[in-house]
Amino acid sequence: MNCRATLLGGVTLLALSAPAFAADTDVIIALNEELETVEPCMASQSNIGRVILQNISETLTELNTEDGSLMPRLAESWEDMGNGTWRFHLRPGVTFSDGSAFDAADVKHSIERTVSPDLTCEIGAKFFGGMTLTTAVVDDATVDITSDPAQPILPLLFSTLTIVPSETAMEFTRQPVGTGPYVLSEWNAGQNIILDRRDDYWGEAPVVTKATYLFRTDDAVRAAMVPAGEADIVPLINQNDATNPATDFAYPNSETTYLRLDSSKAPLDDIRIREAMNLAVDREAFLGTLVPADATLATHMTPPTALGADVDLGVPAYDPDRARALIEEAKAAGVPVDTEITLIGRLGNYPNVTEVLEALQQMFADVGLNVKLEMVEVAEWVEHYSKPFAAGDVPAMVSAMHDNNRGDPVFSMYFKYACDGLQSGICDEELDKLIADATAATGDARAEAWRAAFQKAHDLWADIFLFHMVGFSRVSERLDFKPTIATNSELQLSQIKFK
Repeated sequence: MNCRATLLGGVTLLALSAPAFAADTDVIIALNEELETVEPCMASQSNIGRVILQNISETLTELNTEDGSLMPRLAESWEDMGNGTWRFHLRPGVTFSDGSAFDAADVKHSIERTVSPDLTCEIGAKFFGGMTLTTAVVDDATVDITSDPAQPILPLLFSTLTIVPSETAMEFTRQPVGTGPYVLSEWNAGQNIILDRRDDYWGEAPVVTKATYLFRTDDAVRAAMVPAGEADIVPLINQNDATNPATDFAYPNSETTYLRLDSSKAPLDDIRIREAMNLAVDREAFLGTLVPADATLATHMTPPTALGADVDLGVPAYDPDRARALIEEAKAAGVPVDTEITLIGRLGNYPNVTEVLEALQQMFADVGLNVKLEMVEVAEWVEHYSKPFAAGDVPAMVSAMHDNNRGDPVFSMYFKYACDGLQSGICDEELDKLIADATAATGDARAEAWRAAFQKAHDLWADIFLFHMVGFSRVSERLDFKPTIATNSELQLSQIKFK
């Protein structure tokens, strides 16, 4: 039973005790982070995507992460019309959860809303930055989308953009309306979220009738909830807790952990300091201790399977003596190397994140840098991660994980490295050109162009790459469900069955 208390103003909040055992067709999912918003155009943020994406809000296309193929979702088919224009033929008979019909006008509005500079949608800034999109309604079931510059993988890009009704206001919503198989029934901020299955969904009815999402930041608490019957799925558990082969699954989660450096502020504006910080990190020491042994050392923003990955870049060698020499050289040149640098961490971002950052803070101190660690909740962390950076004039670096399970660096490189990128801490005209060239390239030339962009970011010591991560999940034995590379960023309830 859910224990509830009604507070002032009629707001209903879930009591801290978790429900014990769901009904036969209900599931309880324990997440490591709260949701600061339920806005569909923010679903590229992993904690939001696990709840919203393809459950409430759907996309035109959908990536099959098992074989890399692109599948229809709200669009049944698409074709390249030339000159940067793609024509999408929409699925008939689809309705939103408010009963309104889905048509081309909704697609047009969703695109304009997502890329609007006034709304600052993360999907727009992440995946459609550096291009201009123009949408033309051909008829109710057909829409032409033109990108400038031309995007040869535009249909793949539209596997990220969530569709909302054309009546949706140009402001963040607390009551998302989508075409997906579920509706948001309750959002009790800080406590739980409940989704209920729709009776009028256009597709096959999922088996799960209700999903309750609980938020528990403590790794051990989440892991214990499944055997206690208090949760059915915990998408993220600590590797040390993954001890039961019947319930625990390891999977490559397409996440890259790294430290984003704001190179516009001294001393981080000096390339010698950025190189020294890379050399100060003993990455190998983390593997099998605070980080899963199966994680791999990172050299790219994207996982090794992504297009253009270059093994020849190499992992920076752990060389504290060389790091100290670089810092002394910078100091002699007038760089204020003693300036305090703030390291911003996100509570619950991944298992052992606080301990990892504390170890990194000590490694930086060991080579003579003054780094202060601040661990914050996700809502505050986002203010530091995306422009305008909340740290202001203070030199800062942000601990982050970036998920790219779609195989192409276009989903990463512009917003992480372009001068106008939402989360870019670097600005270099040559790198901007390399990113633009790679984005427009096709075939073998595209892979080579991305390699050149990766090399330039590496030469700039733009960030401190750490690990390509491995995820661990715990799933109740009553479910027929196995996590995949997509589980970190989305958790489709329709894929869950019961034994």
